[in-house]
Amino acid sequence: MSTFFHCFGQLFQYLRSLTAIGLLCLVVAWSLPAQAASPIEPQLEQQVLQIIREHPEVILESVQAYQQKQGQKVNQARQTFLQDLKTNPQAVIGESPTTGSAKSKIVLVEFSDFQCPYCAEAYKTLKQLLAKDPDKVTLIYKNLPISSIHAEALPAATAAWSSHQQGKFWEYSDALFTNQKKLGEALYLDTAKNLNLDLAKFKRDLTLATPAIRKDIQLAEKLAVPGTPFFVINSPAFSGVVQLSDIEKILAEAK
Repeated sequence: MSTFFHCFGQLFQYLRSLTAIGLLCLVVAWSLPAQAASPIEPQLEQQVLQIIREHPEVILESVQAYQQKQGQKVNQARQTFLQDLKTNPQAVIGESPTTGSAKSKIVLVEFSDFQCPYCAEAYKTLKQLLAKDPDKVTLIYKNLPISSIHAEALPAATAAWSSHQQGKFWEYSDALFTNQKKLGEALYLDTAKNLNLDLAKFKRDLTLATPAIRKDIQLAEKLAVPGTPFFVINSPAFSGVVQLSDIEKILAEAK
Protein backbone atom coordinates (compact mmCIF):
# COMPACT_ATOMS: atom_id res chain seq x y z
CA MET A 1 0.00 0.00 0.00
CA SER A 2 2.79 2.43 0.88
CA THR A 3 4.40 1.69 -2.50
CA PHE A 4 1.13 2.53 -4.22
CA PHE A 5 0.83 5.89 -2.46
CA HIS A 6 4.47 6.64 -3.24
CA CYS A 7 3.82 5.99 -6.95
CA PHE A 8 0.56 7.90 -6.72
CA GLY A 9 2.38 10.93 -5.34
CA GLN A 10 5.02 10.76 -8.05
CA LEU A 11 2.33 10.53 -10.71
CA PHE A 12 0.57 13.57 -9.27
CA GLN A 13 3.75 15.61 -9.38
CA TYR A 14 4.37 14.48 -12.94
CA LEU A 15 0.92 15.60 -14.00
CA ARG A 16 1.53 19.06 -12.57
CA SER A 17 4.60 19.42 -14.75
CA LEU A 18 2.80 18.56 -18.01
CA THR A 19 1.95 21.33 -20.44
CA ALA A 20 -1.69 21.94 -21.21
CA ILE A 21 -1.52 20.41 -24.65
CA GLY A 22 0.35 17.34 -23.47
CA LEU A 23 -2.10 16.77 -20.64
CA LEU A 24 -5.15 17.21 -22.81
CA CYS A 25 -3.74 14.92 -25.47
CA LEU A 26 -3.07 12.35 -22.75
CA VAL A 27 -6.64 12.54 -21.54
CA VAL A 28 -7.91 12.13 -25.08
CA ALA A 29 -5.64 9.13 -25.58
CA TRP A 30 -7.10 7.45 -22.50
CA SER A 31 -10.57 7.96 -23.89
CA LEU A 32 -9.79 6.28 -27.23
CA PRO A 33 -11.22 2.85 -28.10
CA ALA A 34 -9.48 -0.29 -26.90
CA GLN A 35 -8.07 -0.99 -30.36
CA ALA A 36 -5.72 2.03 -30.12
CA ALA A 37 -2.08 1.29 -30.85
CA SER A 38 -0.96 1.65 -27.21
CA PRO A 39 -3.89 0.83 -24.87
CA ILE A 40 -3.69 2.23 -21.34
CA GLU A 41 -3.96 -0.14 -18.41
CA PRO A 42 -7.51 0.24 -16.99
CA GLN A 43 -6.22 0.54 -13.42
CA LEU A 44 -3.75 3.29 -14.35
CA GLU A 45 -6.41 5.07 -16.36
CA GLN A 46 -8.81 5.09 -13.43
CA GLN A 47 -6.09 6.31 -11.07
CA VAL A 48 -5.15 9.22 -13.30
CA LEU A 49 -8.75 10.18 -14.01
CA GLN A 50 -9.42 10.13 -10.28
CA ILE A 51 -6.49 12.50 -9.74
CA ILE A 52 -7.91 14.89 -12.33
CA ARG A 53 -11.37 14.74 -10.74
CA GLU A 54 -9.97 15.49 -7.30
CA HIS A 55 -7.46 18.09 -8.54
CA PRO A 56 -8.95 19.86 -11.60
CA GLU A 57 -6.63 22.77 -10.87
CA VAL A 58 -3.86 20.67 -12.44
CA ILE A 59 -5.34 21.33 -15.90
CA LEU A 60 -5.94 25.00 -15.16
CA GLU A 61 -2.38 25.47 -13.91
CA SER A 62 -1.04 23.74 -17.00
CA VAL A 63 -3.16 25.87 -19.33
CA GLN A 64 -2.00 29.04 -17.58
CA ALA A 65 1.63 27.96 -17.76
CA TYR A 66 1.25 27.13 -21.44
CA GLN A 67 -0.42 30.48 -22.18
CA GLN A 68 2.32 32.33 -20.33
CA LYS A 69 4.99 30.49 -22.28
CA GLN A 70 3.26 31.20 -25.60
CA GLY A 71 2.86 34.86 -24.63
CA GLN A 72 6.58 35.10 -23.97
CA LYS A 73 7.34 33.56 -27.36
CA VAL A 74 5.03 36.04 -29.11
CA ASN A 75 6.56 39.00 -27.27
CA GLN A 76 10.04 37.85 -28.20
CA ALA A 77 9.02 37.37 -31.85
CA ARG A 78 7.48 40.85 -31.97
CA GLN A 79 10.55 42.46 -30.38
CA THR A 80 12.81 40.73 -32.89
CA PHE A 81 10.52 41.87 -35.71
CA LEU A 82 10.58 45.47 -34.48
CA GLN A 83 14.36 45.38 -34.19
CA ASP A 84 14.63 44.14 -37.77
CA LEU A 85 12.19 46.84 -38.84
CA LYS A 86 14.45 49.44 -37.25
CA THR A 87 17.90 48.20 -38.22
CA ASN A 88 17.28 46.18 -41.38
CA PRO A 89 13.88 47.03 -42.90
CA GLN A 90 14.83 45.40 -46.19
CA ALA A 91 14.86 42.04 -44.42
CA VAL A 92 11.25 42.66 -43.37
CA ILE A 93 10.24 43.94 -46.79
CA GLY A 94 11.72 41.04 -48.70
CA GLU A 95 9.76 40.82 -51.95
CA SER A 96 6.62 42.41 -50.48
CA PRO A 97 5.00 45.37 -52.26
CA THR A 98 5.91 48.79 -50.85
CA THR A 99 4.75 52.31 -51.52
CA GLY A 100 5.60 55.76 -50.21
CA SER A 101 9.12 56.95 -49.58
CA ALA A 102 11.85 54.32 -49.71
CA LYS A 103 14.05 56.54 -47.51
CA SER A 104 11.50 57.35 -44.82
CA LYS A 105 12.39 56.75 -41.18
CA ILE A 106 8.79 55.65 -40.60
CA VAL A 107 7.99 52.12 -41.73
CA LEU A 108 4.44 50.79 -41.55
CA VAL A 109 3.68 47.10 -42.07
CA GLU A 110 0.10 46.12 -42.85
CA PHE A 111 -1.34 42.60 -42.76
CA SER A 112 -4.43 42.66 -44.93
CA ASP A 113 -7.16 40.56 -46.59
CA PHE A 114 -8.66 41.71 -49.89
CA GLN A 115 -12.13 40.44 -48.96
CA CYS A 116 -12.15 41.96 -45.47
CA PRO A 117 -14.45 45.04 -45.39
CA TYR A 118 -12.37 46.60 -42.60
CA CYS A 119 -9.27 46.25 -44.77
CA ALA A 120 -11.07 48.07 -47.59
CA GLU A 121 -11.81 50.98 -45.23
CA ALA A 122 -8.22 50.95 -43.97
CA TYR A 123 -7.00 51.04 -47.56
CA LYS A 124 -8.96 54.25 -48.19
CA THR A 125 -7.52 55.86 -45.07
CA LEU A 126 -3.93 54.87 -45.87
CA LYS A 127 -4.32 56.04 -49.44
CA GLN A 128 -5.41 59.47 -48.18
CA LEU A 129 -2.49 59.65 -45.73
CA LEU A 130 0.03 58.74 -48.40
CA ALA A 131 -1.45 61.26 -50.82
CA LYS A 132 -1.20 63.97 -48.17
CA ASP A 133 2.43 63.25 -47.30
CA PRO A 134 3.97 60.73 -49.74
CA ASP A 135 7.51 61.23 -48.44
CA LYS A 136 6.59 60.55 -44.82
CA VAL A 137 6.19 56.78 -44.62
CA THR A 138 7.13 53.51 -46.26
CA LEU A 139 4.11 51.18 -46.39
CA ILE A 140 4.74 47.43 -46.63
CA TYR A 141 1.87 45.13 -47.62
CA LYS A 142 1.73 41.60 -46.20
CA ASN A 143 -0.94 39.08 -47.16
CA LEU A 144 -3.14 37.51 -44.52
CA PRO A 145 -6.10 35.97 -46.36
CA ILE A 146 -8.66 34.68 -43.83
CA SER A 147 -9.85 31.85 -46.06
CA SER A 148 -12.05 30.31 -43.37
CA ILE A 149 -14.55 33.18 -43.75
CA HIS A 150 -13.49 34.83 -47.02
CA ALA A 151 -13.62 32.43 -49.95
CA GLU A 152 -12.03 34.90 -52.38
CA ALA A 153 -9.32 36.17 -50.03
CA LEU A 154 -6.64 33.76 -51.23
CA PRO A 155 -7.51 33.93 -54.97
CA ALA A 156 -7.49 37.73 -54.72
CA ALA A 157 -4.12 37.72 -52.94
CA THR A 158 -2.79 35.38 -55.62
CA ALA A 159 -3.96 37.68 -58.41
CA ALA A 160 -2.51 40.73 -56.66
CA TRP A 161 0.84 38.97 -56.22
CA SER A 162 0.81 38.12 -59.92
CA SER A 163 0.22 41.80 -60.76
CA HIS A 164 3.12 42.71 -58.45
CA GLN A 165 5.45 40.73 -60.72
CA GLN A 166 4.70 43.34 -63.40
CA GLY A 167 4.96 46.35 -61.08
CA LYS A 168 1.22 46.99 -60.83
CA PHE A 169 0.39 45.81 -57.32
CA TRP A 170 -1.00 49.05 -55.94
CA GLU A 171 -3.13 49.80 -58.99
CA TYR A 172 -4.41 46.23 -58.91
CA SER A 173 -5.09 46.40 -55.16
CA ASP A 174 -7.05 49.60 -55.70
CA ALA A 175 -9.30 47.78 -58.16
CA LEU A 176 -9.79 44.83 -55.80
CA PHE A 177 -10.74 46.95 -52.80
CA THR A 178 -12.92 49.27 -54.89
CA ASN A 179 -14.79 46.29 -56.37
CA GLN A 180 -14.66 44.11 -53.26
CA LYS A 181 -18.22 42.79 -53.74
CA LYS A 182 -17.30 41.57 -57.25
CA LEU A 183 -14.21 39.56 -56.30
CA GLY A 184 -13.87 36.58 -58.57
CA GLU A 185 -12.03 35.22 -61.59
CA ALA A 186 -13.75 37.59 -64.03
CA LEU A 187 -12.67 40.66 -62.04
CA TYR A 188 -9.11 39.37 -61.68
CA LEU A 189 -8.73 38.90 -65.42
CA ASP A 190 -10.55 42.11 -66.39
CA THR A 191 -8.36 44.13 -64.01
CA ALA A 192 -5.23 42.62 -65.51
CA LYS A 193 -6.47 43.59 -68.97
CA ASN A 194 -7.38 47.12 -67.88
CA LEU A 195 -3.88 47.59 -66.47
CA ASN A 196 -2.36 46.33 -69.73
CA LEU A 197 -0.59 43.45 -68.04
CA ASP A 198 1.01 40.69 -70.07
CA LEU A 199 -1.85 38.20 -69.67
CA ALA A 200 0.24 35.13 -70.44
CA LYS A 201 2.75 36.07 -67.75
CA PHE A 202 -0.06 37.07 -65.38
CA LYS A 203 -1.65 33.62 -65.69
CA ARG A 204 1.70 31.85 -65.30
CA ASP A 205 2.52 33.84 -62.19
CA LEU A 206 -0.81 32.85 -60.63
CA THR A 207 0.66 29.37 -60.22
CA LEU A 208 3.80 30.70 -58.51
CA ALA A 209 2.27 32.88 -55.79
CA THR A 210 1.71 30.29 -53.06
CA PRO A 211 5.19 30.33 -51.41
CA ALA A 212 5.22 34.12 -51.02
CA ILE A 213 1.71 34.25 -49.60
CA ARG A 214 2.43 31.34 -47.28
CA LYS A 215 5.53 33.16 -46.02
CA ASP A 216 3.39 36.18 -45.09
CA ILE A 217 0.88 33.94 -43.32
CA GLN A 218 3.62 32.21 -41.36
CA LEU A 219 5.00 35.58 -40.26
CA ALA A 220 1.52 36.62 -39.13
CA GLU A 221 1.18 33.39 -37.14
CA LYS A 222 4.58 33.93 -35.53
CA LEU A 223 3.53 37.44 -34.48
CA ALA A 224 0.13 36.14 -33.30
CA VAL A 225 -1.75 38.53 -35.57
CA PRO A 226 -5.37 38.26 -34.33
CA GLY A 227 -7.08 39.49 -37.51
CA THR A 228 -7.07 42.02 -40.31
CA PRO A 229 -6.20 44.77 -40.82
CA PHE A 230 -3.23 44.61 -38.47
CA PHE A 231 -0.49 47.26 -38.32
CA VAL A 232 3.04 47.39 -36.98
CA ILE A 233 4.88 50.70 -37.13
CA ASN A 234 8.39 51.84 -36.41
CA SER A 235 8.99 55.57 -36.15
CA PRO A 236 10.87 58.08 -33.98
CA ALA A 237 7.61 58.66 -32.12
CA PHE A 238 6.34 55.11 -31.64
CA SER A 239 7.30 51.51 -32.23
CA GLY A 240 5.00 48.51 -32.07
CA VAL A 241 1.47 47.39 -32.87
CA VAL A 242 -0.74 50.36 -33.68
CA GLN A 243 -4.41 51.05 -34.41
CA LEU A 244 -5.36 52.62 -37.73
CA SER A 245 -6.93 55.56 -35.89
CA ASP A 246 -3.57 56.38 -34.27
CA ILE A 247 -1.38 56.26 -37.37
CA GLU A 248 -2.06 59.84 -38.48
CA LYS A 249 -1.28 61.11 -34.99
CA ILE A 250 2.02 59.22 -34.97
CA LEU A 251 2.91 60.62 -38.39
CA ALA A 252 2.15 64.14 -37.16
CA GLU A 253 4.30 63.68 -34.04
CA ALA A 254 7.19 62.48 -36.17
CA LYS A 255 7.38 65.78 -38.08
